[in-house]
Amino acid sequence: MILSGLLRARFGQTHPIAMTASLCFEQSYSGIDGDSASSTEFYVLLSALSGVPLRQDLAVTGSVDQHGHVQAIGGVNQKVEGFYRVCKAIGLTGSQGVMVPRSNVSNLTLEPQTTAAIERGQFHIYPIDIVDRGIETLTGVRAGTIDEPGTINYLVDQRLRRMADILRDRHVDETRVVHETEQIPPPPPKPPGPPEPPR
Repeated sequence: MILSGLLRARFGQTHPIAMTASLCFEQSYSGIDGDSASSTEFYVLLSALSGVPLRQDLAVTGSVDQHGHVQAIGGVNQKVEGFYRVCKAIGLTGSQGVMVPRSNVSNLTLEPQTTAAIERGQFHIYPIDIVDRGIETLTGVRAGTIDEPGTINYLVDQRLRRMADILRDRHVDETRVVHETEQIPPPPPKPPGPPEPPR
């Protein structure tokens, strides 16, 4: 509901948000508590709607509110250390890092080897306070506003407008899934009916 409120506040002021989305986190081997991934979920939605891919060398954590502020989360040290170990195991590239809520930075107490890698510029911590900064870090594209062509928010708003227009213009009795970039395949043939009884 927080993500729905944030989407409506940003993009639903002049046209309806005519979409639904579902997100799945794979490879979860233990219970997950709280909303530490809500900012990540928002970035994924922005990426999918704008068509702008996200960097894959950054880990992301942080809760988000209805106004787009990234809020503190628990276990920040464990999350940073866990991603650092993965990066070290596959090889540090100098571009890897973790986006954490700015309000968690004062809680960071990292292991000496992690701190040393950060000081050498082999690993990075990105303090994030609002989702616009986060999406810019993940895409390299300005967040901007819905009125600034070429920005993330503009691209998302344009896509949502197209979706709303498609739904508005469809026949009232028609219900179908709309894929903007793919041809909709014809429906499969109906199975044959039962044979006629002999006369």
